Amino acid sequence: MTDMSTPTSSPKTIYVTRTGLPLSFKFDWPFRRATSGADFDVLHAEITLEASENLRALVAVNLSATLREVLPSLNPKDTEAPIINALRKEVDHKQIEFPKSPKLVPLPFSSRHYNFKTNQWIFGPATDEEIAHLIERKVYWQTRLVGGDVWLGDATEALYVQTTTDHIAEIAAHLAQQGLFTMARRYATALPELMSQKDRFEKDMAEAVRQLEEKHAFERG
Repeated sequence: MTDMSTPTSSPKTIYVTRTGLPLSFKFDWPFRRATSGADFDVLHAEITLEASENLRALVAVNLSATLREVLPSLNPKDTEAPIINALRKEVDHKQIEFPKSPKLVPLPFSSRHYNFKTNQWIFGPATDEEIAHLIERKVYWQTRLVGGDVWLGDATEALYVQTTTDHIAEIAAHLAQQGLFTMARRYATALPELMSQKDRFEKDMAEAVRQLEEKHAFERG
């Protein structure tokens, strides 16, 4: 399959973690040099845990000098996708908390997310089954929280699971054949069969939130 369209503008894009948490991101562009004199650039971000009571995380993304050297620019077109995925991975690894009164937390955006030998971003590969789950959750949460058709040609999603948009489209086509949604030009339109599985998706989210809160509660003692 090839891209036959570009996404229309949406008031919000939902990015789901591998554990099933629906997130949205806001960035305070542009990057700024660290005021401490340290050799890194800083970008402030707000991560909202959607379908929650306005739980948020405030983070200062600290871009290392080493990683800065391989980026074409510090503009959103070159940095937003890997930053979103780096932050998603931090949530996957339970490093980001969503308190009711968030405080700004520094997070490194460094070479651990980049393979200098292959010149590729690395966020961890996923099986086809894991990608299918991610697609289902993406379509469900985007439809429920925002509405409208869901763009499945997003290169950010492909980067997150270290695959291609073509491969995601192939897996999505199989899900469409199961009656979960319809597909047209890489847009998915959710069908009742998918939206009726609300309990499954919300159970996954609740369990992920429980584990996240439990981990941070333990660390606080």
